[in-house]
Amino acid sequence: MDKCKVIAVTNQKGGVGKTTTAVNLGVGLARQGKKVLLVDADPQGSLTVSLGVKNPDELETTISDLMQIVVDNGILSPQDRGILKNIEGVDLVPSNIGLSSFEVSLVNTMSREFVLRSYLGTVKRDYDYVLIDCMPSLGMLTINALAAADSVLIPCQANYLSTKGLKLLLGSVAKVRRQINPLLKIDGILMTMVDGRTNNAKSIIAALRSTLGGSVRVFDTEIPRSVRAAEASGEGKSIYTYDPKSRVTQAYTNLTKEVAELGKETNRSRSDGAR
Repeated sequence: MDKCKVIAVTNQKGGVGKTTTAVNLGVGLARQGKKVLLVDADPQGSLTVSLGVKNPDELETTISDLMQIVVDNGILSPQDRGILKNIEGVDLVPSNIGLSSFEVSLVNTMSREFVLRSYLGTVKRDYDYVLIDCMPSLGMLTINALAAADSVLIPCQANYLSTKGLKLLLGSVAKVRRQINPLLKIDGILMTMVDGRTNNAKSIIAALRSTLGGSVRVFDTEIPRSVRAAEASGEGKSIYTYDPKSRVTQAYTNLTKEVAELGKETNRSRSDGAR
């Protein structure tokens, strides 16, 4: 039985903390002793840079190369896996701008929604978690991520425009569930860059919990606004290494516990289904 859980970290709106969340949740899980693979599915390569790769465009093998091999050959050999090791205990499938042109080519590819899932099928047996950092759109690469994922984690800023876009994203996830991946679940919405001192943020979060709380989880953890998180990404480090005693570090520690508990629930569901 496959024990690995694949989580797509996604929101079609940019600047909501997807990459920061993928990095720090991944490192947080690794610090709990889990084997974690991070997949950069964004041509901007932000996840790749945030894990210390200074020049992604100079990489010999990236996710677009690996997905192209799947398209051309259907399978990958062991030497084609293209995984980088990181000193903070996570593995990385990097990305660069080449992924943008690959997405265009996917339009004419047979079974185009399942290319990333085919790749992950060759590597995920070695991991407890795979986290996919999606690009800020609902294009073909994001559809690939949703088709490959067991669940979705949605970072969202506590402001009107970010929460307004949730309806479109939730609709897209529901459509993928109906047509492509019937087992896809939503782990929850994560409020990020929260300024708890403002009444506006408090009221938006309260309204969101009230509106969606019955159908979609809103994580108990809220990630506070902090310049330290952005600085950590610029240094190619997680917040655990860059500022281990910060409020952001404690928040991601709490989020890691919530996600790990959801992972246990997934494994229990798989065990019950196998009986």
